This record gives sequence, C-alpha cells and structure tokens, in this order.
Amino acid sequence: MGQGSTDIRQETARYSLHSMLLVAASPERAFAVFTGELADWWVREYTWSGPAALVELGIEPHAGGMLYEIGPYGFRSDWGRVLTWDPPRRFVFTWQIGPDRLPVPDPALASEVEVLFLPDDDSGGTRVEVEHRHFDRHGTAAEGYREALTAGWQELLARYRSSLTGGPTAPV
Repeated sequence: MGQGSTDIRQETARYSLHSMLLVAASPERAFAVFTGELADWWVREYTWSGPAALVELGIEPHAGGMLYEIGPYGFRSDWGRVLTWDPPRRFVFTWQIGPDRLPVPDPALASEVEVLFLPDDDSGGTRVEVEHRHFDRHGTAAEGYREALTAGWQELLARYRSSLTGGPTAPV
C-alpha cells in the first residue's frame, strides 16, 4: 500500500465526488483519527480562523453533534452537523460551508459528506471511502465548488493518511 497522494482515487459526477484510499490501520483506528483527531490533519487554511488564530477543531461524537472550530477569543463557528454516528463503520455529516466560504445555516442548502471505514482483507488495513454529495444544494456555483473541493479532499485525505500512519503532515 503506497503512501503517495496519487494512491487516493477520485471519481466525480456533476454534483458529487467520491474519494477512496487504503490506510494501514484498523477501521477502529481509522475512524478514531478521522473523527477524534481532526485538528492533527485538517488543513488550517481551510478554516475561518486561519492557521494563526485557530484554537480548536473538532466533532461532537454523536448524531446531532456539530463539526466546529474555535478561533480567537473563544469564538466558535459550527460548519457541519453529524447526521449518522456509527463507529467504527460510518460517519455522515452536513457540509455547511458555501462556495463563497460563508456559513450555510440552513442544512437543506448544504452538501453532505459520508465516510465509510471498511476492512480490506487484501491489505489487512482499511478502505476509507469519502463521498461528498449534493453539491447542487449550493446553487449556481455547485459544479465549480465540486471541482475546487476535489483538490481540497485530495490534500485533506493525504494529510489524514500521513497523520494516521505517523508520517509527517506538511505544515500549513
């Protein structure tokens, strides 16, 4: 199982993106790092607070919980809501960040991300599948937003795998 970002396979449709990678970890460990150690691998430039001001990045671990960041002076920004919390197999959340990087308070206007952690018998590791879907809910900028997030998820998942396997995550 290679560790290069080219090992992350991606397929796109007009309003969805499907990414898949193999990681050298159990589904339990893969789920725990993805959901519980978000601050270790998420690109800090992909936050509203920015790398210098970000204090915390996290996920409240239950259905209905929020994906959030805490920035300067304790200011909290919620950017998603957990729809399904099924460790160590499945995690689904709303993506309440618009193409203009502004919050999308109405979940009916947000896209959705589903992450599966599937045992891979061939490698002894875990196949992690990320489907970011319903970009059409973001309006006229939907296709461009999907294109931008295709590169974004490539970088995030490469950093996730490095964090999971103890490799370096490039400082950003």
